[in-house]
Amino acid sequence: MKLNLIKISQLIIMVLTISTLLGCYNKEEFKRRIKDGWDEVHASTELKGDFCYFLGDVKFPHTDQLILEDDSQWQKWNKGKLIKTLPLFAEIGLLTRERVEGHPELYHYEVTELGEKYRYQYIDRSGSRTKYENYFCYGQIVVGDVTDVEKNEYTRAKGYSYNQTNFYVSYNYHVINVPDWVLNSENKLNARYKQITVRLPEKTYEDVVTFYVGKGDKLYENSIHYKLIKPITSSSSE
Repeated sequence: MKLNLIKISQLIIMVLTISTLLGCYNKEEFKRRIKDGWDEVHASTELKGDFCYFLGDVKFPHTDQLILEDDSQWQKWNKGKLIKTLPLFAEIGLLTRERVEGHPELYHYEVTELGEKYRYQYIDRSGSRTKYENYFCYGQIVVGDVTDVEKNEYTRAKGYSYNQTNFYVSYNYHVINVPDWVLNSENKLNARYKQITVRLPEKTYEDVVTFYVGKGDKLYENSIHYKLIKPITSSSSE
């Protein structure tokens, strides 16, 4: 009986805590926090937009490399990506593409002046070889209204002194600064990059941000960041 009373008391405390949190963190408060999060991203990042098309590991200027029998699986994967992504962005006008003399199956690529305006390169030196991860980015998210707040409670693993509350916050947004190269190539981009379709300036979209409540009822989030869009190069979902 005593044990049941303790459990009921704990449940009452939990319900009161959730109610208090929902009172503090209403839709307007979440909207402000999401907007502040995107403002921070826009102020601190070197990216040229919030939606970034990943090309692969490629250092420009670049000449095609054939997929070899003794390539590692990662090398085969990367070369396979570049075979699909580089011609696409050359067609769009962000890269130049010229045949290699004596090797009609190979092409040489350089970034155009337009391409440099939208290219972001991250140089990863953490592994055994340096990687040059290249992206073409566009657009800026403008936060609209929060449409839904869903809470989820779960017990943390043994050794933690508190449980955790998550809030899954849905909000509307629209996109500004969508360049002509994106608008004019909408179908081509959507065919190669199916993860996120081209964001059009006259439309409204929805996104979800996860917040979690830590010790002292402090609210945190780590899901506001640029949208990485990976290419589809085969029938698989890779």
